[in-house]
Order: sequence, then structure tokens, then C-alpha cells
Amino acid sequence: MSVSQNLQTKQDSDQIDLGKMFGILLDNRWNIIAITFIFAFIGIAYALLATPIYKADALIQVETKSSGMPAFGDMGELFSSESSATTEVEIIKSRMVLGKTVEKLNLTTVVTPQYIPIIGKGLARIQGNKIDLDISRFEVPGHIVKPAYTLTVLDSETGTYEVVDSNDNQVLRGKVGELGQKGDFKLFVTHLRAESGDSFTIEKRSRLEAIQWVQDNLLVSERGKQTGILQLSLTGENRNDIEDILDDISKNYFLQNVERNSAEAENSLEFLRSHLPDIQTQLTASEDQLNRYRQDNESIDLGLEAKSTLDVMVTIEAQLNELTFKESEVSQRFTKEHPAYISLLDKRKTLLNERERLNNQIQKLPKTQREILRLTRDVEVNQQIYVQLLNKVQELNIVKASTVGNVRILDAAQSYTKAVKPKKPLIVVLSTLLGGMLGVAMALVRSIFHRGVENPDEIEAIGLPVYASIPMSDWQIELEKKQKGKKQLTVEETLLAVSNPADLSIEALRSLRTSLHFAMMEAKNNIIMISGPSPGIGKSFVSANMAAVIAKSGQKVLVIDADMRKGRMEKQMAINPKPGLSDFLSGQTCIESLIKKPGVEGMDFIGRGEAPPNPSELLMHPRFKQLMDWASETYDIVIVDTPPILAVTDPAIVGVHAGTTLLVGRFGQNALKEIEVTKQRFEQNGIEAKGFILNAVVRKASSYYAGNYGYYNYNYKSE
Repeated sequence: MSVSQNLQTKQDSDQIDLGKMFGILLDNRWNIIAITFIFAFIGIAYALLATPIYKADALIQVETKSSGMPAFGDMGELFSSESSATTEVEIIKSRMVLGKTVEKLNLTTVVTPQYIPIIGKGLARIQGNKIDLDISRFEVPGHIVKPAYTLTVLDSETGTYEVVDSNDNQVLRGKVGELGQKGDFKLFVTHLRAESGDSFTIEKRSRLEAIQWVQDNLLVSERGKQTGILQLSLTGENRNDIEDILDDISKNYFLQNVERNSAEAENSLEFLRSHLPDIQTQLTASEDQLNRYRQDNESIDLGLEAKSTLDVMVTIEAQLNELTFKESEVSQRFTKEHPAYISLLDKRKTLLNERERLNNQIQKLPKTQREILRLTRDVEVNQQIYVQLLNKVQELNIVKASTVGNVRILDAAQSYTKAVKPKKPLIVVLSTLLGGMLGVAMALVRSIFHRGVENPDEIEAIGLPVYASIPMSDWQIELEKKQKGKKQLTVEETLLAVSNPADLSIEALRSLRTSLHFAMMEAKNNIIMISGPSPGIGKSFVSANMAAVIAKSGQKVLVIDADMRKGRMEKQMAINPKPGLSDFLSGQTCIESLIKKPGVEGMDFIGRGEAPPNPSELLMHPRFKQLMDWASETYDIVIVDTPPILAVTDPAIVGVHAGTTLLVGRFGQNALKEIEVTKQRFEQNGIEAKGFILNAVVRKASSYYAGNYGYYNYNYKSE
């Protein structure tokens, strides 16, 4: 073979035969439809029985800056704040906010009704038999690691119940609307809707586990980009519960935001209020000291120069005090390297130098005036400081009272009427598509791993001519069904060639008869051996019906059942197999006693006889050759049915005496390698297999679309 031919062969093998693939799908259409229907049914059942999950959402606006009192200038800017949406999302999902909701709504207690597994909950919902239990308080001893209990309703009318632990030990008994208590166990049931005998599972989880559960089911996202609008959504089975939880989370977040914005003003107020008494005391002391000095020195007045100096010094002291307040504010927002902070320090330094210069100037005044100036300065400075503190306190009170936070609840929590999960139409469509794809995949995978031969060309490629392809007979299948349970049968009820001579299988055997006529021209005798690779491939069917077809052509035919191990050809012949071949080979009877008349003119039959312990040794006895020689001389055609060659060695022994050897294989059952090994096994024993018969051929769409054509019905039908 040339290189171009090799490349062409490789390309052909690599190409996908779409026609054959389409045929495979047609052949497996009922399996694909069945699998698709099953998956569609499962999808519908799940959509109906699955617990609906509802969704509630709320809208919150986070403003860029909190409101405050811009009229106060720097004081208002001190309490302004900017916060990104990401920061606010993390605050909402923090334990500080969610923990309050968990404690208020008692989310550490989990109540689950007990239904029939898998389908019970869905059936109860569909039938309207939903049971419900509300618990406002449930306390268990702290040493229990995983507290899980079962509450059983004793009497639905009176509302009495019983609680047992996992070991069926009674924990307590109680009544709806009353606190049930026994030792460290406390349970308060506020609402119960159930029938007597219904049960609930009650679990106590930690506060952290409850917060994590809320975090897993809570979704917080920003609507749009840089809008400051946060959408809170929560999913759950109970619409009222998720509304309450989401509403409480929104309120807790709003309140903490207000408290946070007013916290700085409150801290400053506390600081100023703590210093006011000290300043007031200093002011009173300085005033008393000035009055005493004046009384002692007969009320000395200051000169114009001293008064002007005093005014300047008081102004400087007031400015220094103002800088002290500003420095406390600036230090909260900037470092000392910031230009604003550096400017403030430079101004303070300038004022301190000016105050030092004035102090040096005062030292030149007379002693009495100096002292009066000093005392007057202390009084006025303390008085200004006291007034400034009072003003700051009033300003902070106004700022605190006007703080409303930078958060506003736009939409309160509200749940959707329709469930968001499961999406029933989508589930049904996806499950149906999945079933269809799985059915198609199974059909294609099975065809890929299918080892049985379906194309006669594959058999002929190993050097074994295919003499006939016998189609599967529906009539034969019906005959086998009718034979079950019947003891007395006739050949019309067992042999297809007699029961329905126009069957397509019999037509194929007539074609085989014609082929054999030419194949046996060079044979050493008129004995035909029928064998095959494995049991259950229809060797006996082919042997019996081929003999009947040949007999109807006017030839005298003898059929020998040489399968002395599991031969059952007497059922098709509808006769008693005893005495048979084994009886003759063991010397218990003569040849004439073996011949049986099945009821077909020109056809005789020799059964297998009693099942011997050593069939191979009996076949090697000279009596078998004697029987073969007698049959060859007496009959026109001798057909010997043998067991499978890959199972036992009997066909190799029989084949020595046969002039023609034919192999039978079943369509889609025997692998090509199996047939090739069978051929080699005969060749190792010096026996040449003349041809192959492909039995039980099923007309498949995959073969048709792949370019392999089968058989056609061409019989006259009477009107």
C-alpha cells in the first residue's frame, strides 16, 4: 500500500461519520426518550416538593458627609465624616450590628419540624398541613456541647408538650404560653400550630454561629457606582421572619451610625464640663486677690500706658487659649508635619514672643502698678477663658442635638410575594435537557465500547467469507414464547422453516443453500460442521432450519446434534433425543436405532443422547468415524451441530471428518477478535473454515446511514 493510501486511510478513520452517529441515536431513541422522561419527572417532582425560598430587601442611603452645624465653621467640620460604601457594608455585617439582632429575635434557637424524609416537607406544604412552633426563650446548661432536643406535642387542644434529649430522656414538660422549667432547662413557647403527636427538633446554637448564619444569608451591595445607596437582601423560608430580621438590622445600623457621629461631641462636652469648675475657682480667687490688694493700697488706678498694655496682654492670652482649642482639634486630623499644624505652631510662637516683650516692658513700671496690672490681667484672662468654655459647651450641645448621622433608611424591609428559589420552569427545562444529553451520551459511549461485529465487511477483512446474514426473526421469538410451559410440541410449533417458510430468516437460509452448493464442490465429502466462538449464538437454529430448507429442495439430509454437553436441538425437532449419539459411541445401541423422523420429508435427526462424562473421548472413538462414513454414503447432506470451539475442543475433533466447516456468530455479540481467534483455533488443528454466517442481524439505522444495507421483504401478500 502506498504512502498516499495510508494517509487516506488514516484520514478516513479520523473523520466523524455523522450519518452513523445519527443512526446510533435513532437506534437508541427509546432509551433516550425514557431517560429524558425520567429526568423530566425528577425535575418536576423536585420543583413541586422543594421548599420555596423567599427574599426580602431594604434600601439605605449613606450620605457623603453627616449633617452637623456648618454655621460653626471649624467646629462643624470636626464632626463631619466621609465613608466609602465598602466600609459601610462591613459595618453592617459586623458582629456589633448583627449581634443585637440575634439577641433580640432569639436566633440562637433553631426549630425544625419533623417530616417524612426527602418528600415529607413538600407534601405537607402542598396539602396545607404545615406545622409551626415559635419559641421566645430557650436556655440549656452551659456544659452541653451540641444541644439538640425533640419536642413532641402531647395535646394540641391544651397546648401541652414534652421535650426529650437525644437519648429519649425527658428534659421537661410544659404548656404553650407558660414558662417550662426543670433545673437549668427553661423553655417558653409562644405559639404552636400542630396536631397531637407531631414533633419538632430544637437546637441551641451559640451567638457566634447565629451571627455567621445571618452573615451567610445576608447580601449587602451598592446600587450603581458611587451612589451611596446600599441594598440589603436576606433569603429564607419564612417571609415574616426574614422581614423582621432585615428590618432590625437596618435599624441597628442606623442607630449605631447616629451614636458614632455624636460620640466625639459627647467626649468634648465631658472634657469641658470637667474643667469648668477649676476655671471658675481660679477666676474667683484672682478676683478676690485683686480686691484685697486694692483695699490694702487704697484703690490704685492704672495709667493709660498700663491700661493699653493690659488690653494687649489680655488679647494675647485670649488668642493663646483659642490656639490651644484649635490645636486639640487639628491634632485629631493632621500630624505635626502638616502645613496647617505648622502654621498654628508658628502663630503660637509669635504670640509667646509678644507676651514676653510686654512682660519685659511691664517690669519698667512702678511696683504698685506692676502688681495691679498683674492681678487685673489674671482676672480678665480667667474671665475670658471661662466665657470661652461656656460658649464651647453651648456650641457642642447644639452640635450633639443636631446630629442625625449620615445614614437614612429609604425603604423598610419587605419580602417578595413569589419565591426566588427554586426556579421551577428553569429546573424542569434543565433536568429535561440533562436527561436528553445523558441519554445521547450513554448511547454514543455504549456504541464506542461496543465490541460486537455488526458489519460483514469486518469479518471478510480477516479472510473469512460471509456466506449469509440471517436477520432476526420476530416469528421465531413468538414461537419460543409459545413453547414455554408446553410439554407436547409439534415440529410446526418449533421449527421456523415449517411454521413460516416465507420468513426473512428462512429466505436467508435459502441463499445460504445456494452458496453451499458451490462451496462444497471441492470438499472431500458432503459433511457440513456448524460451530462458533461462544454459546448462545444460534448454531442449533441455523443447523435445524438449514437442514429443513435443504430437505425441501428434494435432497436427503441428516442432522446430528454432536453437542453432548448442552445440546438441545431435540426441542426444535420436537422428538425424544434418546437413544442418541452418546449411546452409539459408548456401544449401547446400533446406528439404525438412532435415526429419528422430525416430520419434515427428507430430513432425519440424531440426538445427543445421554450426557456423558467424557464427550471428547467418545468423539475420538472409531465408532464416530464409522457413523460419519455411513451418513456420508446414505445422505446427500450431513449437518453436524457442535459446541463452541473457544469453550471445548469437541469441534476440532469433529472437523477432521467434515468436508466443510462453517462458523456462526451473533450480530452485535461476538467481537471481531473473538471470531479471529476461533478461525485460528481451527487452523491450528488443520481445519479450514470455509465461511461465516452472521446470525440474528438487526436492521439498525446506524448501519443504514453508515452505508451498509441489509435485507428486504419481497413476498407476495394475498388480499
